[in-house]
Amino acid sequence: MPEFVPLAERIVDAILEADPALASIAGDHRYDDRLPDLSPGAVTERVTMLRDAADALSGIDPDLFDQQDQVDHAILSAVIERGIFELTDVREHEWNPLEHNPGPLLHALIARPFAPAEERLTSLAGRLAAIPDALATARAALHDVPRLHAEVARGQFAGAASLIRNQLPSLLAEVPGLRPAVEPAMQAALVALGDFDRWLQARLDSGDPGRDPRLGRPLWEARLWHTLDTELPAAEILARARRNLVDVGAQLREAAAELTGGPETDDTVRQALGRLAAEHPDDATIVDLAKLTMGEATEFVREHALMTLIDDPCVIEEMPEFARGVAVAYCDPPGPLETASLPTFYCIAPAPADWPAERVASFYREYNNHMLRNLTVHEAMPGHFLQLAHARRFRSATRVRSLGYSGPFVEGWAVYAEELMAGLGFGGLPVRLQQLKMQLRMSLNAVLDQLVHCDNLSEPEAMAMMTGLGFQEEGEATGKWQRALLTSTQLSTYFVGYTEMAGIAAARPFGATPKAWHDAMLAHGSPPPRHLRYLLGV
Repeated sequence: MPEFVPLAERIVDAILEADPALASIAGDHRYDDRLPDLSPGAVTERVTMLRDAADALSGIDPDLFDQQDQVDHAILSAVIERGIFELTDVREHEWNPLEHNPGPLLHALIARPFAPAEERLTSLAGRLAAIPDALATARAALHDVPRLHAEVARGQFAGAASLIRNQLPSLLAEVPGLRPAVEPAMQAALVALGDFDRWLQARLDSGDPGRDPRLGRPLWEARLWHTLDTELPAAEILARARRNLVDVGAQLREAAAELTGGPETDDTVRQALGRLAAEHPDDATIVDLAKLTMGEATEFVREHALMTLIDDPCVIEEMPEFARGVAVAYCDPPGPLETASLPTFYCIAPAPADWPAERVASFYREYNNHMLRNLTVHEAMPGHFLQLAHARRFRSATRVRSLGYSGPFVEGWAVYAEELMAGLGFGGLPVRLQQLKMQLRMSLNAVLDQLVHCDNLSEPEAMAMMTGLGFQEEGEATGKWQRALLTSTQLSTYFVGYTEMAGIAAARPFGATPKAWHDAMLAHGSPPPRHLRYLLGV
């Protein structure tokens, strides 16, 4: 229908202008000199814009569109509805200081040479100059901050300050003529970051625990619906995850018995995993090992003709400090609207510096050589890096699918990729054991997510579940407990996404090769799996 495309494009432009962070992530650099405005007036204006957009979209009939426009209409409607929900119901900008972290938006301009240094520095000057007002807004908006969020925010905001002090000067050296414009903004930003750190520390020193970071069932289930974009109810997700724990546990005991020659028991699993955990990296070697495993995985995909490889650059490096405290690793690709040839970053965090030696040892037993191979499959090849490289090449009449991606699609594909690679023999029996352990972790993620936020699961109960049923090391379980409190509903995307993406993979038509079908699955961006089924006709 002709009127949908121009309307969708106007709405996309309005959303990108209202959210400079989303624009930068998407690869639209028109607003690179701005930070998000989270003041009450700006939030109200954004909600009004989104409601107007929802009204406009509801006035046209998607049944008259072709398939791609029907899907774009549904995705854009969901993006708008979730935006309204987050700003009016969850209101995380009013209690979570991590929502105000400028570090990622500064890093994007420093680390990615999408434009000449002069252009990026000009934008950086604008963002740096905006930091004092943005953090003043944050102090005014934030109340009842959970203690954990304040602790993690202190580390991330210190990382943002370190980025300004240690990385910005080398970029500025390339264009010394901009020093009069950039350096005063740098200093003002550092002062503001220092003031914000002291404000956070004062809250911690007060002993006030802040609000409970658990959302409670009504709000969590509403957010789950927006996150997953599926009709599966929360109770069914929990039941399926628990059944999967039983099924995968039996497979893990069988594989452990094969490795050790012992009986199919939990003790045999612990013996097998302990043997593999003894072969592990450390802070000095983990990044180099990730680079080695990337080469291994890429060659394996090529040899087995699993899907089309894309020759985009991937930089594997230590996770920047401003991003630590939530996940152990992440994949950070160029946005789908990016026109420059830029690398994807596959980042891994070393063990936290303030951890005792025993917990650090536990961390590296968890992320041993074999688990790291499985992690590389998930984060990079043929997981996030390759999938998102395919997604960036998708084009339709609108930019709707450039606004973001479906968590269940992206995480579901990555977990499916783990199973696919291990099933074909990548890394042998040791990696298969680790992948089965990751399947347990994936299922426990969904259980933990729901029980923490809806049923007041205690930390001792959660730790017992993860270290017992999940065979996780204490360091991993501690980090996951923290992540469950810092996030909500994201931990459910792995299990739900995997079940949906594995189901689509299993629906491969007769006569289609695995490579052709995988390429077809990756050819439509990163839509919610239910839309992918529709587009593929399965």
